[in-house]
Amino acid sequence: MAPGRPPLEYAFQAAIAISNARLRTNMQRALVRLDREQQTLRASEESFRQAFEYAPNGMAIAELGGDQNGRILRTNDALCRMLGRPASVMRRYAFSDFVHPEDIGVLLRTSAEGGRAELRLGRRDGTFLWVSMRNSVVADEADGPRFLLTHVEDIEERKQREFDLAHRASHDALTGLPNPAELHARIDARLCALREHGSDTAGGVADPFLGHADPAATIHTHVRAPVGDADTHGLAVLFFALRDFKAINTRFGHDAGDGVLVEVARRLGEAVRDGDTVARYGGDEFVVLADGLDPAGAHTAAVWMQDRIHQAIPLGDQTVRMHAGVGIAWAQCGTAPGDILRAARGFSS
Repeated sequence: MAPGRPPLEYAFQAAIAISNARLRTNMQRALVRLDREQQTLRASEESFRQAFEYAPNGMAIAELGGDQNGRILRTNDALCRMLGRPASVMRRYAFSDFVHPEDIGVLLRTSAEGGRAELRLGRRDGTFLWVSMRNSVVADEADGPRFLLTHVEDIEERKQREFDLAHRASHDALTGLPNPAELHARIDARLCALREHGSDTAGGVADPFLGHADPAATIHTHVRAPVGDADTHGLAVLFFALRDFKAINTRFGHDAGDGVLVEVARRLGEAVRDGDTVARYGGDEFVVLADGLDPAGAHTAAVWMQDRIHQAIPLGDQTVRMHAGVGIAWAQCGTAPGDILRAARGFSS
């Protein structure tokens, strides 16, 4: 101990030295921890970058909130290839600019609620691709939600398989026309839609088949008029039953008979207006649903279609002519489709 210095001063200086040493040690430890955290963060960011860039499915990061809400900030190569658009172009838009107009509501709900949705996105060539889209919100503790991370999976093949299965379940395998189950569903869907939208209006509707039918043609039809005013226009159900079709199968064989049915289906499909339905109801029976016809217009349409059916059909080196009985009934909201069809079928016999 140096002479003249009290013991307390030495103790104080020793305490300061010890405190400084501890502080340096803690600072060194903190710097080591910070360096490790930064290395971990960089490794995490690199891992995310690689997962993002090289993911087999499409990925994108978009703005969340503010004036630029939904604008795409970043995309990976898979998404650019999927939509046939370069990343530089993708960054000018939001997904809402690419989505099919019928699916915009699905996209908005998915963006707001997160979760998964199936919708169509437009490709550069003008076609649309079915995708499964899943959104995740990226947030931080300080600022809250900041970005939207979107995963996009190409599901075109699966959707086409689903559509094919649904089509086969609702359409006739031979002619491709709607089958009885689909016909019932369309009558149900269109009946009350007509009532709700006031399509049963009186008079003033031009006959879409006027001039097509042969004035001299005669058919044996019975017309059930709509309830109410005789000029009311509604959903007409035209039932066509082919005559002597079994004789075609007997004389020419079932393959020839199938060919006749396909040809009749084609002719009826060409004879109706856009929006009307042609369905195959039974082995040799067809049904046409036509909106907005009064009794006279329905009769004219039936004559025109029956005349098309009657035209010669080539079978090898011969031709045949089919005849069809026609029944007409009117569908009413609240009436069972089966009852309507049975009425029209009865009138065709």
